[in-house]
Amino acid sequence: MSQFNTNQWAVILGGSSGFGLATAKKLSASGMGVCVVHRDRRGAMKTIQPEFEEIQKNGNPFVALNLDALSPEGQEKTITVLQDKMGPEGKVKVLLHSIAFGNLKTIVPDPSQDTPFLADEDMSHTIYSMGTSLLTWTQKLFTTHLFSKDAQVIGLTSEGNQKVLPGYSAVSAAKVALESVSRAIAVEFAPNHIRSNIIQAGVTQTPALKLIPGHEKMIQDAIKRNPYERLTTPEDVANTIYLLCLPEAGWINGSLIHVDGGEHLK
Repeated sequence: MSQFNTNQWAVILGGSSGFGLATAKKLSASGMGVCVVHRDRRGAMKTIQPEFEEIQKNGNPFVALNLDALSPEGQEKTITVLQDKMGPEGKVKVLLHSIAFGNLKTIVPDPSQDTPFLADEDMSHTIYSMGTSLLTWTQKLFTTHLFSKDAQVIGLTSEGNQKVLPGYSAVSAAKVALESVSRAIAVEFAPNHIRSNIIQAGVTQTPALKLIPGHEKMIQDAIKRNPYERLTTPEDVANTIYLLCLPEAGWINGSLIHVDGGEHLK
């Protein structure tokens, strides 16, 4: 028996790989309708499309939109498609912000590589794409009356919110902004029965991780620190998001939840 029904939808921003894709699979298998918003080149779709087809085998509504979730045009297109696909009875139960589109330049130029340093535009774009756009999407779904009465907004952060990693300063600033915005949503949208929480996953093998300079050492260190001596998986995070959607989790609001097997403790 499915835990949810197809009038309950998940909107997943950045759902073609990693945490977003794993969550799309989990929530679809649990009975929800799923709308994945992603931005990928045509060549990448050879790998992504079979994953989407696998989700469709669940028999529940599934929509994949390959567009820019950060542009007003992309946002309006998504809203229009959602309104059509969900119908009058459908509502968004969970909004997952899993956008990994940030700048990894260092703040000091590297003369040996003639690498430009992080500019103001790089910083502001990263903070919006990986941080404050959580609020943009929350407001969009709220003003178009698409949220259900027990909706959940979820963002994803990392230990870079406190630790300094070379080339990670813009993403780190974005994660801190994301957490702050989430807390504000948790308080100010509570009268409208909308909760907001942040998940801090342990080091996980995702396409986004591979872009971070020194990610190989991060993986080695994470395994050593983790009490279970393994990395976090996208499925670990998807399972937690599923739990947060259950009625029994209805009193969890404004929290930062570590999903790492205790990795952050060492």
